Amino acid sequence: MESPISGIEPPSEPSAASGSLRFRRPDRSQMRMVALSLDATIPAGHHVRVLWEVVEQLDLSGFSAGLKVCEGEAGRPATDVRLLTALWLYAATQGVGSARELARLCECHDAYRWLCGGVWVNYHTLSDFRVEHEKALDGLMTEILAMLMERQLVRVHRISQDGLRVRASAGKGSFRREERLEDLLAQAQAQVTALKAQREAPAGTDRNARQRAAQERAARERLDRVQQALTALEQIKKVKARARDNQRDKPSKPRASTTDSEARVMKMPDGGFRPAYHVQLAVDTDSRVIVEVDVTREGTDKAQSEPMREQVEQRSGGTVHEHLMDGGFVKLEQVERAEQAGVKVYAPPQQSRKDIDPYRVRETDSPAIAAWRTRMATEEAKAIYQERASTRETVNADLRMYRGLSPFLVRGLRKARCVVLWSALAYNLMHFGKALLMD
Repeated sequence: MESPISGIEPPSEPSAASGSLRFRRPDRSQMRMVALSLDATIPAGHHVRVLWEVVEQLDLSGFSAGLKVCEGEAGRPATDVRLLTALWLYAATQGVGSARELARLCECHDAYRWLCGGVWVNYHTLSDFRVEHEKALDGLMTEILAMLMERQLVRVHRISQDGLRVRASAGKGSFRREERLEDLLAQAQAQVTALKAQREAPAGTDRNARQRAAQERAARERLDRVQQALTALEQIKKVKARARDNQRDKPSKPRASTTDSEARVMKMPDGGFRPAYHVQLAVDTDSRVIVEVDVTREGTDKAQSEPMREQVEQRSGGTVHEHLMDGGFVKLEQVERAEQAGVKVYAPPQQSRKDIDPYRVRETDSPAIAAWRTRMATEEAKAIYQERASTRETVNADLRMYRGLSPFLVRGLRKARCVVLWSALAYNLMHFGKALLMD
């Protein structure tokens, strides 16, 4: 057979005389004796080593406050809180947000196995630890911020604030109106009553007893969720009643979720409406360190600037002099109070249909609002305002893409805030962990 390319001979096929082809084939039954410590699997200078050194310097007494097993007493020892803290911090730096996935990595990934050091952890322990220590996590955020400020790496002279909506762990179909919730409540109560009656009947086998106990527990949990949804519905009614006067169209009937009663349907960045929580983050513009976090059920940013600034000052002990925010945060009452307190607000004035010049001072403007409008018309103020996008938006993208701040896998406002705190702590340690180890 001639080669289709002129001047090139085709490769010759093996002849029968030369025998069959030989390959190096895997033999997975062979035994290997490998003398290797866990410490040798992680190179020097690896990020997980840096993170562990930082964790060893932190005060984690808040995480162990509820433990009762002490040296010299009976009982199985608890898992080291430093290990659990390091595991979740490192998982957040790698974008891992599932307790089951983290437990799997602790068995097969060198970095997680190095952290564990032979200690076995299950996903129940990891999941509970992640969301049961909101106060301790908040204190840890303050401690790391204080360490960064002590090394003069962070100031809060100028902060940038923005909000992002994160998908909640609730289906859109789980939102029910009051009539349907009352029907579900009656059904859940009837089911709990029926299961209690079965429990009082003559017991059968142990397996049937366990099944009945599980069914009764599931029924009680369902009843609790429906009751929480009805309680949340009353709060939603009050919010809608306050906003009714500002709406031209007839407001829709309020609904609450039987899966996550604290989640609210919000308008997402893609224009759709889905159950979500509103995450608020404040960043120091000089260092891009996250200095404050919060999670709310509010769908807008209107009332979020003043509380966030107060929280930043309380956590850091410093004073905010300049506050950068987008137009969604602009509420004249809060801007006025900020300007009167000596805080320069850098936010674009809202443009109305009647007045095409948003920077023009109105007759109704107070001196503080007039000063804010006049300042925002200058090129210097516009240049400062551009730092908001170049600092705050990059942090948003980093948290979403790499630090596990994706759709929440937990339910409830408190647990969602714990997840956000883990992500913020991981972000700060990922970028400034080595600086914390410097004397």
